[in-house]
Amino acid sequence: KLCPPWRCWEVGLRDALLSTCPKVCVVGGGPAGFYTAQHLIKVCISAINLFFLQARQDVQVDVYERLPVPFGLVRFGVAPDHPEVKNVINTFTQTAKHSRCSFYGNVNVGKDVSVAELLRSYHAVVLSYGAEGNRSVGVPGEHLSGVYSAKDFVGWYNGLPSCRELDPDLSCDTAVVLGQGNVALDVARILLSPLDILKKTDITQPALEALAASRVRSVLIVGRRGPLQVACTIKELREMVTLPGTRPEMTPSDFEGVKDALKDLPRPRKRLTELMMKTALERPGEKEQERWNSASRVWGFRFFRSPVEVLPDAEGKKVAAVRLAVNRLEGSGEGAQAVRSGDVEDVPCGLVISSIGYKSLPIDAGVPFDSRRAIVPNSMGRVQQVLGLYCSGWLKTGPTGVIATTMNNSFDTARSLMEDMDSGKLDVSAEKPGSLRIRALLEEKGVEPVVFSDWEKIDSLEVRRGEARGKPREKLLSVEEMLAVARS
Repeated sequence: KLCPPWRCWEVGLRDALLSTCPKVCVVGGGPAGFYTAQHLIKVCISAINLFFLQARQDVQVDVYERLPVPFGLVRFGVAPDHPEVKNVINTFTQTAKHSRCSFYGNVNVGKDVSVAELLRSYHAVVLSYGAEGNRSVGVPGEHLSGVYSAKDFVGWYNGLPSCRELDPDLSCDTAVVLGQGNVALDVARILLSPLDILKKTDITQPALEALAASRVRSVLIVGRRGPLQVACTIKELREMVTLPGTRPEMTPSDFEGVKDALKDLPRPRKRLTELMMKTALERPGEKEQERWNSASRVWGFRFFRSPVEVLPDAEGKKVAAVRLAVNRLEGSGEGAQAVRSGDVEDVPCGLVISSIGYKSLPIDAGVPFDSRRAIVPNSMGRVQQVLGLYCSGWLKTGPTGVIATTMNNSFDTARSLMEDMDSGKLDVSAEKPGSLRIRALLEEKGVEPVVFSDWEKIDSLEVRRGEARGKPREKLLSVEEMLAVARS
């Protein structure tokens, strides 16, 4: 069947556009990377203006990821008992399988290929590799056995390859979590959750077995400021309040004056504070009292406290207690500052998990980096002083917000990139080799990327392994295992 002349013209123009289409590289296969790629692909739909014979060209997006598997913190950071949050993986999968998107896992940018090489091969490069570092507590004793960062502890129960040897000692009665954000509450909840709940999630089998043998019965969640400044959201607090087999233990005096401040609070903060006050101050109903009476595990917030030292046991090797400074607040609301009163208290414990935030790390000497703020200096995602280089996600703003925050942040960067293409600030007239050049460089170095169809082999095996245990999936825990399956 012959193609109509107008149709032949349209197909020819489309092919001509695609042969010289702008090529964008995204570094990082987590939420920021995929949201950036998604927006670039969604916005850059060819639009022929029949009046002016103008066309906006489609963009080819290549996503490079250090690990053989995609999805970053959705896979390795979201709590196992929050499967609804992980549903965003379905959207990311659609993006990865789009005809104008390619995924290349097992590629360590900064080591296997430099950012300068990417900039020579693509019209634009977007750095979206997240925050892989830990913020240090900065107190004596934080390197004792039994002290862990929340990032590593979460990575351990979520199957992050670099954390699989963590093997935390859970033989103590009391754990102290430093920080009161959502990650801190995730950690506390996982430590105290009944096994019947956890064994139906995608938590790793080694973590499940360790938690089954755990002797932890009490978790204290410590914050340097007060109830009006707590960083978690109401969803995570409600999950703690209703967690089977547990009861809350709060200090009523921590809530003095809080009721008077309620009327001036924004609605989300007001609802969160009201739930805390109800939990701490009100007598529970009959059924709730029965549940509390039968609970074998307890948890509670400790406000107005800052760690000053982790104290060792008699042998000087393992944590035995954490020394906390007692604080008072100067100012009010979100801007209130914690000031030490001079008093301290020692809290006996055998496990300390610091959840005071993640931080981004520099990837390449050629990329500007603000070490104090742990971000790449940028304006609306445009990296300062490097034309064609952009950033999105936590690398752009610091580790703040939830996945929806990262989505909006990444869309903003994609819009900045498109504006630069449309205005001519970013020259896309010259053809660039894109992944053809990068894959050749990787081949020279003996690096074999994992493409998305290879990841689907890993995904399929993990799901089958999970089904055998009554779980959504049983993750592969080492890069070597992942690569073996990908190449099978």
